[in-house]
This record gives sequence, C-alpha cells and structure tokens, in this order.
Amino acid sequence: MYSTKEYLRHGILFLATLICTTLAGAELVYGKSVLGVAESVLTWEYFWKSLAYSVPFLGILLVHELGHFFTAIYHKVKCTLPFFIPGWLGFIGMPSIGTFGAVIQMKGFVNSRKKFFDIGIAGPLAGFVLAVGVLVYGFSSLPELDYIHTIHPEYADPDYTPEEGALGFELGNNLLFWGLGEVFADPERLPPMSEVMHYPYLFAGFLALFFTALNLLPIGQLDGGHVIFGLFPRHHKEVSLVAYILFIGYAGLGIISPYAPIEDLMLWIPLYVGFLFICFTKSGLSVQTRITLALGIAAVQYVLAYTIPGIQGYQGWLLYGFLLGRIMGLRHPEVSGYKELDGKRKLLGLLAIVVFILCFSPEPFIIR
Repeated sequence: MYSTKEYLRHGILFLATLICTTLAGAELVYGKSVLGVAESVLTWEYFWKSLAYSVPFLGILLVHELGHFFTAIYHKVKCTLPFFIPGWLGFIGMPSIGTFGAVIQMKGFVNSRKKFFDIGIAGPLAGFVLAVGVLVYGFSSLPELDYIHTIHPEYADPDYTPEEGALGFELGNNLLFWGLGEVFADPERLPPMSEVMHYPYLFAGFLALFFTALNLLPIGQLDGGHVIFGLFPRHHKEVSLVAYILFIGYAGLGIISPYAPIEDLMLWIPLYVGFLFICFTKSGLSVQTRITLALGIAAVQYVLAYTIPGIQGYQGWLLYGFLLGRIMGLRHPEVSGYKELDGKRKLLGLLAIVVFILCFSPEPFIIR
C-alpha cells in the first residue's frame, strides 16, 4: 500500500520529532539544555528522564492520528501515513514543546457526510482516551512536594522571593485537568499551575488536551468542523462563521483601547482592521461583508474596552486564528446528499462537543 520510501520518510520524521520533544522536555521539565552552562547542561541521564514527557506526549498524538488513519482505511479513503513535524527551538535559545504537531493528508475524494464525520471524530476521541489515562497516572503518582527543589533548589530557601520584573510562566487550567486533579491527586502534593511543566506526565497530558481542544474547534475543516458538519450539515457555514468570529473576537480583546494614546490608536486601528479583513480571506464572503465584519469586530472590542477597562482576551490565539481564516478556510467541502446520521454517531458527536468544552483553556499559556 505504501512504498519503502514513504515508510522511511515518515519514520525519520517521527524519530526526529521524538528526539526534538525529548530535548524540549529536558529544557522545560528539568531545566537542562545542550546549550546550558555547566550546572544545567543536558546529560544522557536527563535525556532518558525526559522520555517520560516525550513518549506519552507523542504517543497521544500518534494515537490521535492513527484514529484518523485507520478510520480512513476502513472507509477506503486514500490517505498518507502520519506526518510528524519536529519543532525544537532550543538551538536558538527559544523554549518549545518539541513539535508543531502531526497531520494526515487525504489523497482520496470524500463525498460522504458519514465518512467525513467518522474520520474527523476518530482522532480526537482516540487521543483523548489515552490523554485521560496519562493524566490519571500522573496525578495519582505525584512525587513528594520537595521534588520541585531538585529543579528549583532556590525554592527551599524560606527567604526566597522572585526577582522584581522577572517573567512568570504558568499553564491555564481547563475543566478536565482541574477535575482529574481534584479526584486523583493528593492535595498536599498537587503542584500549582506555574510548576506543572516540571511534572512530565502532567505536562504531556495537558498539552494533549490543548491539541485536542484545538482540533475540536467547530470551525472549517478541523475535526470539530467535520463533527458539526455531520450533526448539522445545513448549518455548518453559519456555525463555523459564528464560532470563528467569537474566537478571533476574544483573541483580539484589548489590542485597541480608548485609553491608549491617540497617536497609537491612529496606527493600530487601521493595521488591526486590515489584519481582521485578511483573516476572513477564505470565508467565502464578499469583500464588502469582510470589511463590515472587520470593522464590526474592532468596534465591539473598542466598546468593550471602554465599558470594562483592562479587559483582555488571549492574543496568543491570533496566529492560530489567522491560519484558520487565511490558510485553512472556514468552509467545509460539499457532499452529495444530507442523509441523517444514525443515533450512535449523534451521541458520539455530542460527546465530542463535551470533550471540547472540558479540554479548552481560554488562556492555555500565561506569561506575566
């Protein structure tokens, strides 16, 4: 079915991604880097330890993609093997999680609502099950509280206070991560969200939930878009557009504010409205409608900033919103016929919506 060259290419990409995520794990979890100073340089011991992050994380991504892959094969839809994208940025001194994710490309034409639904939903649900298992293990096997002192020995000093002006990083909670911690973790060992990244199984599981939520956004041809198309085929266009407007609208809250200097507003308002206009490039809307939406979103954000001073969205979503609207598109491929899904598939679709709600973090990565 696949040539030796294809197996070799995909295998090399997977191995490269495993190495990159392990290097990233050493940096994020243990503070060890190939570029570090003597006391924080990466050794083989910490490389092997960092597999506790990279193996479960990549394992969840692999199961996610294999869910798509085997379902596509079941429906006789030609597709590629999973492409893993290595993404270690430590060689330029930037933090990273080691990968930009994984994808499968459909080679065959899919002209069935049921096939789109099955292939779309199989990945996130399969990965979600494994992610929950990893998190249950991580929460139920937390080390002693002084474990964090092996990574941050300065915390052991009762007089320690963070340097003034130092950047603080923490993960943004979501309903499922919080709930599993409440049920399975020893409260005395449960780390704050600012330290979760130093617990490899918890960090891997959190990232898996993050990617699951991204894929289940009910927009365009994302997995969540396929689910919505399966459940509400005649209304996918409207649901996708409204979801995207809410997503990009939340992301950009606070960029323009009536309390900013007028000279800043004169620069940023036209630039930001232009950015919003570009974000709707692949929406299927007319130029006039795109202009109206861009101006309308900016106006609502401006009014909210005036009414609620200091209101902020999560501007980290803007890049993803740009990729969705400018590159991937908000529309779904048409199919012939709108035969209703059976009851089991409808229940799975509702389950996927619940999974999205449980996994979504409005602010997944917080820098203060």
